[in-house]
Amino acid sequence: MKNLYVYIIIVVLLWACDKTQVHENAVARVYDKYLLEEEINQAMPNNISSEDSIVFRNNYINNWAKNELLLQKAQLNVSDDNDEIKKLVADYRKELLIDKYKKALLQQELDTTITENIIDQFYESNKTIYRLNEDLIQLKYIHFSNNINDKKELIKLFKSDKNSDLAELESRELEFNSYSLNDSIWLSVNTVKKKLPFIFENSTIKKTDFLQKEDSLGVYLVAVKNVLYRNDIAPKSYVIPTIKQ
Repeated sequence: MKNLYVYIIIVVLLWACDKTQVHENAVARVYDKYLLEEEINQAMPNNISSEDSIVFRNNYINNWAKNELLLQKAQLNVSDDNDEIKKLVADYRKELLIDKYKKALLQQELDTTITENIIDQFYESNKTIYRLNEDLIQLKYIHFSNNINDKKELIKLFKSDKNSDLAELESRELEFNSYSLNDSIWLSVNTVKKKLPFIFENSTIKKTDFLQKEDSLGVYLVAVKNVLYRNDIAPKSYVIPTIKQ
């Protein structure tokens, strides 16, 4: 096993020295297999400190490399036509399919037996027990290039409350770097921070009809419709899955 860890280090060093031949988002390579940055980001736990994120990242890379090396060795030394392995794979596939089918049946039963009226009654009678463990926000925003020709027109459309103007913005979505125009959805503040960090420069987030920010990345237009804070009563739409459970 000690030799395996030494080999992992050698593989990573070789990858670092030959980065021109790998995927631009790759962080590690074992033979022809690449570990991409987005794979680590997806696995990274939420609300983790910068120090812990470094530890998590390094452990993830090491474990990935170890498993890929073991798989390569196993494929060389264990025949693919091994009957025992084929049976185990077939049995596991059956279990996964049956489990997925059972969950689908259960969800279908929930959808047909739990009506909107039942959910409303239960929520109103018990909503004080549903307290948020994180801040939530409702907002809309668009982010577009500094070089766009009709910036004033976009600002006018964004500020408007007319459905026709909202539809016009949605029809131009390909012109935006990113956007979200549905301000009826409650989002985690931690999620929004990754895209719009500047709206959290002050310690307290407040509702605002319009906020404009320009930097080297482009122009941001933001409207914060509502904010809920940790320990506030959770909105019904946010806890419907929990209520159904």
